[in-house]
Amino acid sequence: MTATAAPDLILINGKIHTVDRQNPIASAVAISNGKFVEVGDVESVMRHKKADTKVIDLGGRTVVPGLNDSHLHLIRGGLNYNLELRWEGVPSVVDALRMLKTQADRTPHPQWVRVVGGWTEFQFAERRMPTIEELNLAAPDTPVFVLHLYDRALLNRAALQAVGYTKDTPNPPGGEIQRDKAGNPTGMLIARPNAMILYATLAKGPTLPLDYQVNSTRQFMRELNRLGLTSAIDAGGGFQNYPEDYAVVDQLAKDGQLTLRIAYNLFTQRKGAELEDFQKWTDMVSPGTGDDFYRHNGAGEMLVFSAADFEDFVEPRPDLAPGMEDELERVVRHLVSKRWPFRLHATYDESIERMLNVFEKVNREIPFDGLHWMFDHAETISTRNIERVRALGGGIAIQHRMAFQGEYFTERYGADAASHTPPVAKMLEMGVPVGGGTDATRVASYNPWTALYWLVSGRTVGGMKLYDTAGRLPRETAIELWTAGSAWFSSEQDKKGRIKAGQLADMAVLSKDFFSVHEDDIKAIESVMTIVGGKVVYADDEFSSHGPAPIPVLPDWSPVSLVPGHYRPAAKKAKAPALPHACAGSCGVHGHAHDTARGSSVPVSNYAGFWGALGCSCFAF
Repeated sequence: MTATAAPDLILINGKIHTVDRQNPIASAVAISNGKFVEVGDVESVMRHKKADTKVIDLGGRTVVPGLNDSHLHLIRGGLNYNLELRWEGVPSVVDALRMLKTQADRTPHPQWVRVVGGWTEFQFAERRMPTIEELNLAAPDTPVFVLHLYDRALLNRAALQAVGYTKDTPNPPGGEIQRDKAGNPTGMLIARPNAMILYATLAKGPTLPLDYQVNSTRQFMRELNRLGLTSAIDAGGGFQNYPEDYAVVDQLAKDGQLTLRIAYNLFTQRKGAELEDFQKWTDMVSPGTGDDFYRHNGAGEMLVFSAADFEDFVEPRPDLAPGMEDELERVVRHLVSKRWPFRLHATYDESIERMLNVFEKVNREIPFDGLHWMFDHAETISTRNIERVRALGGGIAIQHRMAFQGEYFTERYGADAASHTPPVAKMLEMGVPVGGGTDATRVASYNPWTALYWLVSGRTVGGMKLYDTAGRLPRETAIELWTAGSAWFSSEQDKKGRIKAGQLADMAVLSKDFFSVHEDDIKAIESVMTIVGGKVVYADDEFSSHGPAPIPVLPDWSPVSLVPGHYRPAAKKAKAPALPHACAGSCGVHGHAHDTARGSSVPVSNYAGFWGALGCSCFAF
């Protein structure tokens, strides 16, 4: 440490996993001007303490580099976060419906209650989705839109009226409005062969005004900080237009109010005009434009609409259009000539094969020559195509979508195919850069610890075993994918991802020791103190005094004001007896729900409050 680098902050007595192979474990760090200046033991670090240096005792807590989601729809998610009721981690349909009814009673006309992804029927004790009848009973007057992965959405009667779907409404391209025998919409929308009907319907709902969108984005960032995130790569997204929908995060960046670092990709929105979009954008902005908090990161994950092979394992694998190669080649040729990094959504090996043919053709004429490019997802990529990715200098950003859809994949393709979907260990063995991520918010949960649980345990959120020992990752490897691994995908591998002198001082102090807790407990880990650039952006428990106070949620009826983000486990709640067997089916109101929920850890009062409101008398005891 130089004489001019007096530390602003010193952290001592931690169990610090640095992800630096030259210095893997430390007990103290010194931070100056937003960077680590020394990482070592308490004695060596404390030698640099000055009169005005702040010292925080970590009390033996486990510390990791700040987590970095290499594929998150943060910008779009932030604009809508305060509108959405999240079901991540909720243990039962009964709890989910109770939450929905509470929110419906608070939501003013003409706003909707929206549950937009991040959950699966297999997480529930009942092992099923809520029915449309239950949605109608819980919210008879308030529109309710419930998105389930990429495969379907449930709308109650009020929502069908709000979007105008009637007996005479034709099925839109790429989707099906399910109908009863009389031809009337039931409220079920089916994505077939892609999710356009789901997202187009969701887009019909009211939005938040600008000042509320600012608050919403800040609330979402705080929630991500609570889970230990300090960086994310925004992969663009449908109905996320540039530059209009980037105005909020642009302003937060200018005002110094970002609490995590964002590298953003640009995602074409115009089918048939993709090349025109990228030609315009390459004249507007260059990769790397910005700073360490907010910077441009290139193109994708949509490059051309004809190359989109949306994963929906409930449906057969889609075949890409015959003309895909020509359209993709024109865009990739332009991007490579402008030295723009790019990423491309690709689920199936059959699609990846054709895409690589295009990339190799372009590379022969305009060498990639170290340009960072990547596939997103790559669930069924073959060993041969992993080698082709490596040869072209590409990377693969993987997400825990199989943790939410593994049961569907196994039913369609079999347990053997599921056992190496995606083949993460093989990617690493072959030397391909791999970064961890979620693909949140509309499919999987944004909780990084759910993703880390999946990588380590090899199980879905519903508990089904997907991978044997060879397909699971050691905890040290899993955390590296979520830190140093992800940094490659924004060309920042020399700046962040490790607790190492000279790198950006981003770190998370954990509620539990990720490296020793039972694998089932990984899902419940949070950060009790998150530091970005040497500043505490979130703090809880014994560190609460070191962090900023939460800001009020706007509007006050927002679901976030009652249910702030990912469902908290019931560890701090008093356990109640299981539901009495006598109630099962005895009340005439969804007795099946009472019966299948028996034995769950959800307090009886939760069930009683919801079902009592619906006229259930079996809780009069």
